[in-house]
Amino acid sequence: MIKLEKVVQRFYEGLEEGKFLGRKCPVCGNVEFPPVYACNKCGSYETEWIECSGKGVMKSIVMPAALSSKPEYAAMGPFAYGEVELEEGACFNAVVKGINKRKRKELMNKLPVPVHAEVFQRNGYKTVVFALDEEK
Repeated sequence: MIKLEKVVQRFYEGLEEGKFLGRKCPVCGNVEFPPVYACNKCGSYETEWIECSGKGVMKSIVMPAALSSKPEYAAMGPFAYGEVELEEGACFNAVVKGINKRKRKELMNKLPVPVHAEVFQRNGYKTVVFALDEEK
């Protein structure tokens, strides 16, 4: 039997401290962000907590449709969904703020573009969103 930590609790506690926590596999070096217990590359359950830099690149852009739009993000302005790859190697879909249809068109021929993680207050808890580096 594997002894499991409360991975979600630890991740959100890290966000409260302004840290972006992931898990790294000591067997193959793969980094999982957001964190999961098992390594998606080799299947090892021996992953360890690490603090990720929050720096990465956005590799694709998808504008939200009416059914996938999230009203709780309205406070941060326009946003899109994008495939983000952190410099630690983790690759996942994320919310990227500051992108409207015009900005998307401008960025499409420049992909991948640098982004950085930010903590965003959302309906009583903090979550991770990304912003274009040019808007730092």
